[in-house]
Amino acid sequence: MDRREMLQIVAAVPLAQALGVSVGAIEQATAHAQQAAQAPASFVAQFFTPHELRTVTVLADLVIPRDERSGSASDAGVPAFIDFMMIDRPQLQLPMRGGLAWLDAETRRRFDSTFVDATSSQQAAILDEVAWPARAPATLSQGVAFFNRFRDLVATGFWSSRMGVEDLRFMGNTVVPQWNGCPDDALQHLGVRYTD
Repeated sequence: MDRREMLQIVAAVPLAQALGVSVGAIEQATAHAQQAAQAPASFVAQFFTPHELRTVTVLADLVIPRDERSGSASDAGVPAFIDFMMIDRPQLQLPMRGGLAWLDAETRRRFDSTFVDATSSQQAAILDEVAWPARAPATLSQGVAFFNRFRDLVATGFWSSRMGVEDLRFMGNTVVPQWNGCPDDALQHLGVRYTD
């Protein structure tokens, strides 16, 4: 096991516990997502319908968009990761499918559109209301529960991927050929100094 694999496991453990799944399931889903990220055109979802997969992809990229530092959630293969998790953990299927249906129903109610066909400002309007549970109206509790589980899955999939580990900029243990002590500014910040 190399450093990268170890970091992926370390990153996955707290999220695996939060999601109620094993680290082994996360590792398998990560491998599945890695294959999908390398050959996205050949990925065929086993759980999601084509419309659901489009929704998952759009929603995952709203959670982790591409930026100057790394690719997006879908670039890292997160939709494939989530698809694998749905097959591997059937108890997650009903909440996921129900949540995606809720998202489309809420978007239709407000904007007469499915979520993926809504404008980016319409998508943001819905997500802004469900992303912060403490601020969300009680009438959106189903959406809040779905979005928070979904966001956890996206984070798990992204930061257990190769792209996610690189995004963390973890350099691992490096050799320090000569140790000159703690820098002066750090010592001042801590209010300590060397005595000899």
